[in-house]
Formats: sequence, structure tokens, C-alpha cells
Amino acid sequence: MTDTPEFIDSSLTWERLAERVGGQSWPPSTLYVVATPIGNIGDLSVRAWQTLARCDVIAAEDTRASRPLLDAWGISTPLTAAHRHNEAQAAQSLIARLAEGERVGLISDAGAPGVSDPGARIVRAVRAAGYDVVAIPGASAVITALMASGATSDENPAYVFAGFAPPKSMARQKWLRQWCAVPAPVVLYESPHRLEACVRDLLAVCGPSRLLTIARELTKRFEQVATLPLEQVPEWLEDDSHRTQGEFVLIVHEAIQEESLELEAGAGVLLDALLETVSVRDAARVAAKVTGLPRDTLYTLALQRQRAAEGPEAEG
Repeated sequence: MTDTPEFIDSSLTWERLAERVGGQSWPPSTLYVVATPIGNIGDLSVRAWQTLARCDVIAAEDTRASRPLLDAWGISTPLTAAHRHNEAQAAQSLIARLAEGERVGLISDAGAPGVSDPGARIVRAVRAAGYDVVAIPGASAVITALMASGATSDENPAYVFAGFAPPKSMARQKWLRQWCAVPAPVVLYESPHRLEACVRDLLAVCGPSRLLTIARELTKRFEQVATLPLEQVPEWLEDDSHRTQGEFVLIVHEAIQEESLELEAGAGVLLDALLETVSVRDAARVAAKVTGLPRDTLYTLALQRQRAAEGPEAEG
């Protein structure tokens, strides 16, 4: 196996897929809400490609940002602007087109329209006018980050999406206290110029041992996903200036209560013994190998046990 496999180009495969998708139902007088790639243009689905190519018009959050993607996929459908500043007016214009029997596409700059992006108001207006809305699923920064983080599981799939945090620290801390009290991972977006301030507020609200996943530049060339206790995040960011650049999805993992950690027999004793001679990180690593339990879970428990053993004198 080579390190960089060659691109597999099969015209027959593309023709077969296009034929199968093209043979599906494409009802007129319908709004097609289409998810677009969050970074990698290869993440546009075949169905999304065929949908946008068959539409009579595409309403886009930013026509200048969307045109390069459409050009790359050979889509020549006309574009019209539909952003948060003209959404009500755009909705009425699109409804008039639907009344003429047209197929109308709706896209945002990246990801899913109406999910922390403009579009929901148009969808509501179209439905209220009696026209059908068909969602064409695809790339999602939220789902992509969750897939790479391990923050959820099939046994406990719950999570909450909180969107962007408030820009001011006091409002952000109040907002974080509300969301981070939910017994589930919390997914939020953050901009690069507010990332470090948000991390400081997360530390103040959630404490040092709460796990945070930082997912940056998802699906792009410099994609990076790291999961760390909050107390380690500032140093991790400082170690490489590139780590504060790009677009960010943050996942605040669910708080772990020590009494709820159903460790195998002897795991707590093992951690205590290891902590007498090795660091918290090494204790968690060794205990994970011995017990088979998640290292992140053991790290959190080891940190708690070490602090409890040191007592308040050590903190002062």
C-alpha cells in the first residue's frame, strides 16, 4: 500500500451513479435545502450535485462564496442572494418562483442552511405558503467533530448544540454555566480571535479536569482534533501558533462524577498506588492498559484522587 494512493477515476461509476440518482423523483414547485461542504469540495454528495444542477435557481447566503463550489462541480444554475439581512424579502421572491412551478435550491456558505446559518426563515415561509421542502443532507461541522471526538456513544448518544458563544466574557460565562450544566456533551462554535478567551471562561466555569475537544479546520488540509483536560488547553494552544488559526468547533465533554464511574475492581487502588511514583498522565496510561477502561476517564479520576490526597494545603 502506498502512502498516497492515486485517485481512482472511473467514468463508468460516475455515469452509473448519475443515472441512478437522476432517475429519482424531482418534484417541481419544491424548495430543496442542500447541505454543502464545510471545507473539502469532495464532500458534496452526488444527490446534492444533481439537485443543484436541476434547480431553476439557487438561493445562496453569499453568491461569491458559492460560485467557486458550483463551478468546480460543473453547475451553471443561476444564483440569487438569500442572507440574514434580506431573508424575509428573499422568501417572498422564492415563493413566487415556486408558484410558477420552479425548483428552488437553498444553500449557505458551508454546511446546512438553517443550522447556525440563514435559511430557517425561508423554510418556514415556504411551508406556510403550502409548498414542499426537501432536505438534501450532507456535511456538518457538528457531526464531523462528534465523530472525531468520541464524546458520544451508541449507549449514550445525547449531545446539545449551542451555536456561537456570546462575545463578552460575563455574558459568555453565564451562557456556559447554563449549557455546561446539561448532562451531555455540549458542541459550540468559536472564532479564532475569541478562542483563548473562551477557553479561559470554560476553565472558570467547568474547572480544570473537564475534557474539551478542539476541532479546527475540519475536512481541510490542516485539520486537527485534540481532546485535553481544560487545564492543559492554554499550554497546548501556546505550543503552536497555528492552533489558534482557522474555524473551530469545541466540544465540552459531559462532566464525570467520580461516584458514577463504574471502575473495574481494583482500578481505584491501582491509581492510588501509581500516583505515589508517577504523574497523573502516566498513571492513567498504565491503568488504561491494565483495566481496559478509557484513558480519558481514568485521567479525570486520577486527577481528582491526587487533589483529594494533597488536600487544601497543596492548593494554597
